[in-house]
Amino acid sequence: MYWLVFAACVLLPSVHCASESVAWCYDQPSCNYTTWPVIATKFCNGSRQSPIDIVSASAEEDSSLPAFSFKDYDSKNALNKIENTGKTVKVTFNSGLQVSGGGLSQPYDSLQFHLHWGNGSSVPGSEHTVNGKRYPMELHIVNLNSKHNGNTTLGVADSTGLAALGFFIEEMSGNATGQPASWHTLSSYLMNITNAKESVSVAAGISMDDLLGDVDRNKFYRYLGSLTTPNCNEAVVWTVFEEPIKVSRDVIDLFSQTVRVSNSSSPFMINVYRGIQSPQKVTRSAISSSSTTCYSLGLMALSLALGRT
Repeated sequence: MYWLVFAACVLLPSVHCASESVAWCYDQPSCNYTTWPVIATKFCNGSRQSPIDIVSASAEEDSSLPAFSFKDYDSKNALNKIENTGKTVKVTFNSGLQVSGGGLSQPYDSLQFHLHWGNGSSVPGSEHTVNGKRYPMELHIVNLNSKHNGNTTLGVADSTGLAALGFFIEEMSGNATGQPASWHTLSSYLMNITNAKESVSVAAGISMDDLLGDVDRNKFYRYLGSLTTPNCNEAVVWTVFEEPIKVSRDVIDLFSQTVRVSNSSSPFMINVYRGIQSPQKVTRSAISSSSTTCYSLGLMALSLALGRT
């Protein structure tokens, strides 16, 4: 089925949306990602397209990539609304969340996150791959350069106007169900948004820190790329974190077994990801867990010493 959408509006929850539109899809031969370079020629056949396969051995360490700072990611009131867009499940944020550091030129305002998946835990559907490995799911946090003051039209026209944070999602080992609790709660909303364009408010109680879990956010890859949906604007500073979020199989399976591409008689939403694009130059952070631990231990020792004076 064709879906006529505004290119920037698919990913960016703002009234300031790009005026160009294109009909695209994931599930039909006439409009799936193999046709995007033809039906959305301005950018989708460009030279810095996403997603890519990250070859870890070729990613040089970059000392100019320091640790990130995440503002209000611990807020239990961060999530505003969850929506079935007809292409993905998207969660918009309340205002205040922001990401900075990590080699970004300035702070970026966090707007929303959405997900990409294949067909349950058995058919992987992450967009990026690492050394050819595709994960079951991938979470993308979309952030807009704060200098654009919420205007996403300006953001998609700027080569570094957007910063996307990509987190792989991998099946948790063992026979756990409904884990982690934050993901169990989030997935419980899917029954309320089975049809396209349905949305519901998210109750207070889940923070982004809860959803990201214990992923080491000091370990990440960096490259310059694009939106992964038409119009594929080449405006994204990509950060892909090395460690995956661990989620139980039943929660992963719910996404491909609950939400549909249109109405109750339409197919379930599966294989909602773009294929791998041409390689780009990738660097990686040089912050090690050991250095972070040593720094923390140093602060602890200093505190103890001061406490004895």
